This record gives sequence, C-alpha cells and structure tokens, in this order.
Amino acid sequence: MEKRELKEEKKKGLSLQDLLLVAVFLAAGAVLKYFVGSIINFGGMKPNFIIAMYCLVIALIRPNVLYCIIIGILAGAVCQLFPGTPYLNFASEFAGALAMGLLLMIPAKTAVFRTILNAVNTFISTVISGGLYTVLLFVFVKAQPEAMVGYVPIVLGTATLNAIIVGALYVPLMKVLKREIPVTKKAEPVEEEKAK
Repeated sequence: MEKRELKEEKKKGLSLQDLLLVAVFLAAGAVLKYFVGSIINFGGMKPNFIIAMYCLVIALIRPNVLYCIIIGILAGAVCQLFPGTPYLNFASEFAGALAMGLLLMIPAKTAVFRTILNAVNTFISTVISGGLYTVLLFVFVKAQPEAMVGYVPIVLGTATLNAIIVGALYVPLMKVLKREIPVTKKAEPVEEEKAK
C-alpha cells in the first residue's frame, strides 16, 4: 500500500507575519464591508467581507484550531463596529472560523483541488456563521420562525459570493506571500524498498 504524507509542518504558534496578516485582513474586511458592502447587492444578497477575509487568512496561514477560534473572536469584535444586534457576532464568527479551521484538515492532492476546497470550505463556514447568527437573532428578537425562510437565500447567496472571493484570491495571494500550496503527496519509497 502506498503511504501518503501531508507536505506541511504543524505550527505551534503564529509568526509575526501571520499576526500581521490576520490584522490586515480583518481590517480590510471591515473597510470593504463599510464602503463596498452596500454597493454590491443582488436582491439583498451581498458578500460579508469580514467572513470572507477571515476564511481567506485562515486558508493562507493554516493556523491550528485554537488560533482559528481566536481569529473568529477577533472578527466578532470587529463586527461590533457595525450596526446590528450586539454580541451575536461573537458566537457566529467563532463558529464560522472554527468550521474553517476544521475543514482545512481535509487533504488535497493538487493545488487546484486545494483552491476549490478553500472555496467550498468558505461556503460552508459562511453558512454556519450566517445560519447561527440568524437563529440567535430570532431567539433574542423573538421574531416569527416562519420569517426565517426569507433569510435562507440571503445566507446562501452571501456564502456563494464569499466562496468566489476566497477561490479567486487564494492562489494569487499565496504567490505574493511566496508560500507553497499545501497538498498531500506520495511518500518517497523507503531505502529498503528502493533496493528491492
């Protein structure tokens, strides 16, 4: 049987460059949400740039799950700068970032498949974040459960747009950062096997 190994080292912490990337991407997400979020709008569906940016930075730096959670909480804090229901974003972005971190563990054999996976993972993470936010909103605002149906296409539309953003930016940004796209490769044959 062929052994496979993941061409990637386990990280114990975040480097200074990684921390700067997190700060820059969360700030960029906030700025884009404030200035561009109202312009890009398809029948109520628009990208959530904060979710897109934390999913993108998690895909770029591949932190462990604990750091993904911290990134999610920071994203929730950034969301407090915008009008809306206070504090709900802490839970929703926590869940979204955690989901993205866990989904990154799915192996990919090629860079193309890794890029597609990142887009799919972003879609799922956005649905989890948006879905949890919607549920919490209805629980605390005491809205009619039937009205939640109207939020489903908005969450799915937002997730689709976020997935497109991350899928389009992942490879160019990895090249700019001079990082190798992590893929699962066949292990080199052991010396004994080579001798046979």
